[in-house]
Amino acid sequence: MNISRNFIIVILSGLTLGSAGQEETLDNYIDEGLENNLSLKRKEVNYLKSMEVLKQSRALFFPDISLNARYTAAEGGRVIEFPVGTMLNPVYQSLNLLLDQDLFPDIENMDFAFYRPTEHETKIRLAQPILDTKIIYNQKINKELSRAVMADAVAYKRQLVAEIKTAYFNYLKTLKLLHLVDDTRELLAENIRVNKSLFENNVVTIDNVYRSRAELSKLERQEAEARKNHEVAIAYFNFLLNRPFETMILADIQYDSIAQTLVLDDLAEHAVVNREELEMLRSYSRVAENNLSMNQMNKLPNLYAVVDYGFQGRSYEFNMRQDYLFASLIFRWDLFHGFQNKARIGEARIEQHLRDTQLEEAEKQIRLETIGAHYDLIASVESVKASTEELLSTRNAFRVINRKYGEGQATLIEFIDARSTMTQAEMFLIISKYDFHIKYAELERVACLYSVENE
Repeated sequence: MNISRNFIIVILSGLTLGSAGQEETLDNYIDEGLENNLSLKRKEVNYLKSMEVLKQSRALFFPDISLNARYTAAEGGRVIEFPVGTMLNPVYQSLNLLLDQDLFPDIENMDFAFYRPTEHETKIRLAQPILDTKIIYNQKINKELSRAVMADAVAYKRQLVAEIKTAYFNYLKTLKLLHLVDDTRELLAENIRVNKSLFENNVVTIDNVYRSRAELSKLERQEAEARKNHEVAIAYFNFLLNRPFETMILADIQYDSIAQTLVLDDLAEHAVVNREELEMLRSYSRVAENNLSMNQMNKLPNLYAVVDYGFQGRSYEFNMRQDYLFASLIFRWDLFHGFQNKARIGEARIEQHLRDTQLEEAEKQIRLETIGAHYDLIASVESVKASTEELLSTRNAFRVINRKYGEGQATLIEFIDARSTMTQAEMFLIISKYDFHIKYAELERVACLYSVENE
């Protein structure tokens, strides 16, 4: 088998994702985090907002119906002169002369105000776009933007699941390290008791007692650091779940074995196909493509239908003498805008090229990220194996030294060295075991080994 391409995880007891109870506990915490995490809620709200924007763009395809009313009171303004006297008086005078009677008196010229003293117009207008490429491509662009926001939310879900798992395993790690400190304290306390007894019986000198107490003091300093890390791990885990920082965490630390085949090429390909970050970039690339098409289609004319039905008059009366109906087709063709559209097309082409380049770069980065996570997991497995063997050897060595020390055949320095080496090996094994789970959670994230869309 080529370990660079195929990797089978076959791990003995103590190294898997956990027992059924542990998996259920962690799954419940993940569900709680996905439901309550504030950052995720914000991204979900952004998605809902993008859906409303998409609805707005779709609404532009429907007719726009509006009620418009205008009432005007006017005074002054331009005056229209109507020379009715100048036109008719000569005729009237001729008739009076022919009839020899004064039947037709002279009349004065008339003046009319251009603005009527009072006037109203009340109408309902229906405007329906028939052909408008901007509306069509605006809807396509907003649809892709909504998909991008959705992909961003799902990508954060995947990241959040990995962070919750990592935080949980870090919490268990600190808990196990505290247990190790307690076990070591019992061992050191017993060593102090033995040295006191030996000193009282004049077998060893007082410095052995002092050295044993110094080892206990060193352990207490290590315990303070471990407890600090433990409290920080609790607070961070609860932060991810949006809970009070001091909330108790259920700790199921029993583990079973697992066997799983991980093929590097398959992992990388699966990541490229399924990573939401790439889907988001693909949506942005389609946005740029639609934006380019929209600017190219600006060369085409736009066509609208407009229907007006209303009433006009000097007073508010709604009858057959005042109503009217207009139906229009409005044709608009923008022929020249100072080369603005040409510049927009050039900008859109550049934007599309940038998006395509960004997508290609992201695909390579994700492949590289998958390779790194894969080999991190391999190294973690090897670390667990080595730590397990080291702990077995150090325990055997300590067992021998401890027996010799009790029989007076080994020095205190040898005892302390054997104990320290064993404790350090136990610590390394705890760290390497939980680091394995953390590395596996990271590989799950980068290679999309689980679905989060329906979480």
